[in-house]
Amino acid sequence: MAKKKYYAVADGRQTGVYTDWPTAEKQVKGYGGAKFKSFPTRDEAESWLKDPQYSRKNNSEKVKKQAAGRQAAPVPPGSIVIYTDGGAINNPGPGGYGIIICDGAQKHELSGGFRMTTNNRMEMTAAIRALREVKGTTKQIVLYSDSSYLVNGIEKGWARKWQANGWRKADKSAALNSDLWAELLELMQDIRVEFRWVKGHAGNELNERCDKLAVSSARQPGLPIDHGYEAK
Repeated sequence: MAKKKYYAVADGRQTGVYTDWPTAEKQVKGYGGAKFKSFPTRDEAESWLKDPQYSRKNNSEKVKKQAAGRQAAPVPPGSIVIYTDGGAINNPGPGGYGIIICDGAQKHELSGGFRMTTNNRMEMTAAIRALREVKGTTKQIVLYSDSSYLVNGIEKGWARKWQANGWRKADKSAALNSDLWAELLELMQDIRVEFRWVKGHAGNELNERCDKLAVSSARQPGLPIDHGYEAK
């Protein structure tokens, strides 16, 4: 009997983890820039979706060094440091987000969730909710997230390019989550914020705490509707 596989789709018509190839194939076949990979367990598939990179033997050490360099970069003195995380059970499914905001000696947590949403939407919602909380500050903000989708979308300028192109990607396909990207870009107009990637599930205390807040929120009863997702 063939071993069961889990197919993680990080960039396709509908992202998530699928238990059969025909369903997963529908999400990526003919989709420009599709990103997907198979795994022997759901946990491995879910973890990869947090940071969907393909490992290559000839550059694995370079990737590790680059990641370490990003995490070790000094934070400007007096900055507000924010950690965020988000996810959806079975993606899509009930979702939650967790936030920790550190401003000098003060530190506080925020969390919330929705009855039906996706991993990426919760990662983005966490960042939006955090920036709303510090809106109006004149301090530098450093926001850490383990979502390469979120961090690259901002730091590599993808979101602004999609916006300028009427929320279309380079291959003319629709950019997903345009409602959240638009809100995030608007929030960033009046604040100084830098997004930094941090490896998830790697022992970072604040990242791990955000993950627990997100998971706990996703499991709460009576969650509200993510209108940006369910209206589609």
